[in-house]
Amino acid sequence: MARVRISTTVDAALLARARALGTGTTESSLVERALTALLREHRAAQIDREYAEGYARLPADVADEWGDVPAFLDAASRS
Repeated sequence: MARVRISTTVDAALLARARALGTGTTESSLVERALTALLREHRAAQIDREYAEGYARLPADVADEWGDVPAFLDAASRS
């Protein structure tokens, strides 16, 4: 993995709160963890968006070539 040096200014209180967590990590590790969390959050939002778009195109409560889910659930609840 190639390493890159960055230099930035951050909110002092935010940095102090992150340091106070006592994780025993360096500031570079804190930045890496924050970037990893940002990318994970972005990917999760992308997946949620794709699910929403898929269900908008093909709602789960509409019969299709795989069957009629609402009718199946209705029948299953009566048995």
